[in-house]
Amino acid sequence: MSDAVNPYQSPETTAIPVKPLVSQGSLSETMLINLKAASPWLRFVGILGFVSAGTTALWGLIIFVVVPFMGNIWGEIPGLNVFSDFSGPLGVVLGLMMGLFILGGGALIFFPSLFAYRFGEKIRLYLRNGTEQELEEAFRNNKSLWKFFGILCIVYLAIIPMFIVVGIIAGVASALS
Repeated sequence: MSDAVNPYQSPETTAIPVKPLVSQGSLSETMLINLKAASPWLRFVGILGFVSAGTTALWGLIIFVVVPFMGNIWGEIPGLNVFSDFSGPLGVVLGLMMGLFILGGGALIFFPSLFAYRFGEKIRLYLRNGTEQELEEAFRNNKSLWKFFGILCIVYLAIIPMFIVVGIIAGVASALS
């Protein structure tokens, strides 16, 4: 073949960088409108989460303190003899475990609420002040919120098979006895 130009060769051109959506800290007007609309909802959901976490933690403390002593009271009430088995150490352990489980649930509610509230608050501050640090902090909290939910989903997906195995073992043991 000769040194002729290959007609099947890809065309050559100079590379022109694509303009990013966010350049030099400026956001489009549509982005700002959407952020402004989302901010109050994020703060509202965060505050509701704080109230839910506090209520859940309060219930956990009440159960933590009250249930271990309820076995004695339940055993003395006519018709509630079923609960007399929980008057001893079993009732104390059951109450402590239930209280700790519910307190843990309150902690699980608190952290995503904190991230959502901070995300909304930092967006509000960015819209008011226009500093890029506020926007970076807002998106850092958004990342933390979704990372928390992702880890929680992984833990949940890991626990499900254990519950299935325990359920099968309990069913087989129940059928054999």
